[in-house]
Amino acid sequence: MVSGRRFNSRAWWSLGLVCLALLAMGNASLAAATADSGPTMRFVVVRSNAAGCEPNCPEWISAEGTIEAGTPALLKRMLKRLGGRKLPIVVDSPGGNVDAALTLGRLIRKSGLDIAVGKTWFDGCMPDDKDCTAKGRDADYFGEPYASGAICNSACPLMFAGGVRRVVGEWAYLGVHQITTTYIKTKLLYRTTYKVVNGKKKVINTKVVSRKNAGSYKTYEMSKAVEKRLAAYFREMGVGEGVLATMKNTPASDIHQLVLENMLRMKLVTSMDSVDLFTAATICKAWPAPANCREIPSNKDATPAAALAAKAEPAPAATARPEIVKRDEDMRFVVVRGSNPLCNPDCPEWISAEGTITAYTPERLRDMLDSIGGRRLPLVISSPGGDVLGALAAGRLIREHKLDVAIARTDFVGCDLAALDCAADSEARAGLTVDADGVCDSACAILLAGGVRRLVGPRARLSVHSLGMEKEVKTYLEDMAIGSGLFAAMQSVLYSSHRQLEPDMMLMVGLTTGPQSVDALTGATICGVIPKPDNCRVAPSPNAQAEAPAKL
Repeated sequence: MVSGRRFNSRAWWSLGLVCLALLAMGNASLAAATADSGPTMRFVVVRSNAAGCEPNCPEWISAEGTIEAGTPALLKRMLKRLGGRKLPIVVDSPGGNVDAALTLGRLIRKSGLDIAVGKTWFDGCMPDDKDCTAKGRDADYFGEPYASGAICNSACPLMFAGGVRRVVGEWAYLGVHQITTTYIKTKLLYRTTYKVVNGKKKVINTKVVSRKNAGSYKTYEMSKAVEKRLAAYFREMGVGEGVLATMKNTPASDIHQLVLENMLRMKLVTSMDSVDLFTAATICKAWPAPANCREIPSNKDATPAAALAAKAEPAPAATARPEIVKRDEDMRFVVVRGSNPLCNPDCPEWISAEGTITAYTPERLRDMLDSIGGRRLPLVISSPGGDVLGALAAGRLIREHKLDVAIARTDFVGCDLAALDCAADSEARAGLTVDADGVCDSACAILLAGGVRRLVGPRARLSVHSLGMEKEVKTYLEDMAIGSGLFAAMQSVLYSSHRQLEPDMMLMVGLTTGPQSVDALTGATICGVIPKPDNCRVAPSPNAQAEAPAKL
């Protein structure tokens, strides 16, 4: 003790250094959120790059990574930049800090945002790439969302509960468990100032001069205070008591994955939908369009005078079908006649369908089928995939017209497909089918599934992966009487990967109807059997008109 000067004959000032070991409770956090749980959650705005959605496409906030103490500040900054636009959040997170998750949930609810569990596949640059954004294309990033393999575990469901509309879907995962509370021992060195009055000490002030870590320990059961706090939060968000009960009954070392039906019963999700509810390219065709749709006019750089002049032009006359603008990469349809000399004069014909599936594909296929007057010609397809909605519509059109489908490419004889007149009408072009190098990837499998007979030869290649829109794809495959094994095979592969199916596997899951190749539909000898296939046609003789009897 250091003596001070005398005061009032009875009071003495004294200073002292006191060293105490205190127990300070740290932030409650879930066990899954450890130091190796991945990068911090980042928020970026993404615009759909689905074929056919421009100029009006959905946008969303991609939220991926671990929830940490500073994460709410990042979301606040993002929402401030958006200036009141209500974009849904697509989240993929292993969990993290509970306090931060609660703050995120309340911020999401206050902002009136929807939320879905999902991942985002980025087209072009990734958010982690340095100086890599697509701002020159009127958006930060472009990509497509998908549910397969996405997670929202541990503390993430607390953030998720803040959404106005909340969806998970069948192929994303939401899991809960007990809270792990970490208590940190801190050794404090502090200075206290006091005075002695009538022999008694009276503390004037206390100031901490240093802190040292003195170890820590954890508990794996939530305290009554934490339980009360979480119960109040779930009530505030309109979520049932079952979620908290499941958390308490699941050890911190485990994860209890909630079943979709149970999440609906607990009011954790608001419907059985998946991420497509907020991000599918077709949602912007609704009226009124959802708040997360943004139109970028193609003539945005035009002068105001030009824009007014364009607006003043009379609208073109209505036509039975909208005009379709052809792009080189879009799937094109050509009627082909077998050029093998063995088949003359009765040769098989087919429709060659090659290229990327787009939103225009169903309309082009319908135009082709109309032009051939109801003839049932098989489709010979080679495609890398493409737009899922376009594939679903085209697949249903194939089944409606009872067409057979085979995977192969077509070699044309004396016809350059780059020439405008090669594929301009329904007149048959000479060619041969080759199953070697024939490909059917991604959404192409949906087209194949629409066929009555479905053939993939041993030298053709078919690959699948998750496509998103799980509910629509599953319903479609059921309508086509395809076994559930195909859907399971699709969902087992991430969007960015491919799984090549072997012939035996395709037969087993019901995608193909037999082991034959495309030759079963287009081979030179098929027109010699009885009954003759529908796609066989005798070529008219060059002198047919001269040889015909005169009409009176």
